[in-house]
Amino acid sequence: MNTTHYPVWPKGQPFELTPPATSVWANLEISARRYPDRAATLFYDAAMSYARLRDDAEKIAGWLQRECGVRKGDRVLLYMQNSPQWIAAFYAILRADAVVVPVTPALITDELRYFVADSGAKVAVAAQELLPRIAPLVGKTGLSHLLVATYSDALGVATELEVPDFVRAPRAVPAQPGVTAWSAALAAGHVPGPTTAGPDDRAVMPYTSGTTGKPKGCVHTHRAVMFTAVGSVAWIGALTADAIVLASLPFFHVTGMQSVMNGSIFAGHTLVILPRWDREVAARLIARYRITSWVNISTMVVDLLAHPRLGELDLSSLRVVSGGGAAMPAAVAQKLKEVTGLDYMEGYGLSETMAPTHINPYLRPKRHCLGIPIYSVDARVVDVETAVELPRGGTGEIVIHGPQIFLEYWNDPAKTAESFLELDGKRFFRTGDLGFIDQEGYFFFSDRLKRMINCSGMKVWPAEVEALLYGHPAIQEACVISSPDEYRGETVKAVLVLKPGEAVSAEALGAWCREKMAAYKVPRLFQFVEALPKSPTGKVAWRQLQEKEAAAAARRS
Repeated sequence: MNTTHYPVWPKGQPFELTPPATSVWANLEISARRYPDRAATLFYDAAMSYARLRDDAEKIAGWLQRECGVRKGDRVLLYMQNSPQWIAAFYAILRADAVVVPVTPALITDELRYFVADSGAKVAVAAQELLPRIAPLVGKTGLSHLLVATYSDALGVATELEVPDFVRAPRAVPAQPGVTAWSAALAAGHVPGPTTAGPDDRAVMPYTSGTTGKPKGCVHTHRAVMFTAVGSVAWIGALTADAIVLASLPFFHVTGMQSVMNGSIFAGHTLVILPRWDREVAARLIARYRITSWVNISTMVVDLLAHPRLGELDLSSLRVVSGGGAAMPAAVAQKLKEVTGLDYMEGYGLSETMAPTHINPYLRPKRHCLGIPIYSVDARVVDVETAVELPRGGTGEIVIHGPQIFLEYWNDPAKTAESFLELDGKRFFRTGDLGFIDQEGYFFFSDRLKRMINCSGMKVWPAEVEALLYGHPAIQEACVISSPDEYRGETVKAVLVLKPGEAVSAEALGAWCREKMAAYKVPRLFQFVEALPKSPTGKVAWRQLQEKEAAAAARRS
């Protein structure tokens, strides 16, 4: 067990954490008993109490069971923006003893088709504005039932806040076989059967893409989800119900799901929800509701601190500003400190770990640092080839053993097996991230073994984008790499060889890509070359192109 970080451990915190041995559903049920009238959510000034949130979730769970035949262990797709209905749907699926499959609302029809087929989901809960993308799959794939939520149903009060058009849109759910409006499911008043899911049953299956280009489902139990939900709020001492939390990170992403949503529901916090990032509304919400905690990605902080009237903003209520996914620029961290008096507290986690395995100590954070292993986590750095543990300062692969590690990749035992190794009788997950440990036990990120691009915290896997690019009739070969980006951290670049006699402009190719893949995956940069470099075995030498791009960026700076 690596314990070199214990001397910097947060004072008063235990080294081990024992979360409740219950299903995650129990968190909402218990908070609703403790704080029935407290606002669980605030959505453009409209409050939903904990009691109402629980009741809605139970009615939706009853509908899933009675009308859709959802049974224990069934996978249910969840496809919408942050909203009170997202939270109610998440807990309804768990109340029905089923498994939540959260997917990004950026996905388009062809991408959704894969997730439906791979997960085996027969039921999906989607938002009204996304209906044109997913409705064509109902009855044409394994998807037989679609529950459609309308965000405006959750408004209910007048507000002077700027509400996006897609949130204001009135209910307009078409009469289509297999499609049901959220309001109709609530009105049906179905009562779910007794909950039987326990801590070791499957609960959530977020997807992560891989080097093969095919996304893989990460199977997590209630115990794993409970661990990081409780640990996230315990680490910063936020276990009382008085915290007001800005929910600007997407709930479909494990950090937003765990460190924001599930941690808050466990503790009885109030979640002030933004469906999409809007710095003007965020600033007003922080001041209006005296928000105390804000988990984010660095680009949100960059944007807020670039506000032209920054000096007029009231950010004085903030007590914790934290995040991960992309490194916080030193100059921005310093400006945050000057404006709020707060250090930015970075953390580290993956879909396979259901969010954090490392967080910086609250009172002793280091910049550009992943943090230290949290409760009950044994993290080490090992030699990539030999798996021998390296001394402090040595760069190798970060491997992790802990209660939050996923069970398996869905239907992929071979990939599961190669993603783990055994050390000292323990099963460690191979993160594919290279890093080192300093003398105080803090972990730092160095590079990646995996070909992954981090665009504002959204993970883009080059092989997946390449596979889609090969569908263009003019493209003969494609290699996708990352390019440094001042705002996003990294952006997607495609290096392409066209077929003889073919021609296509970057603008036309970009438009084609936007029809084939989620917007965050679309290359921002295109480079056309005569040939791609190859290894002796004939494989595209992507690392050569990546190193060349990094060198060019260094010269420009």
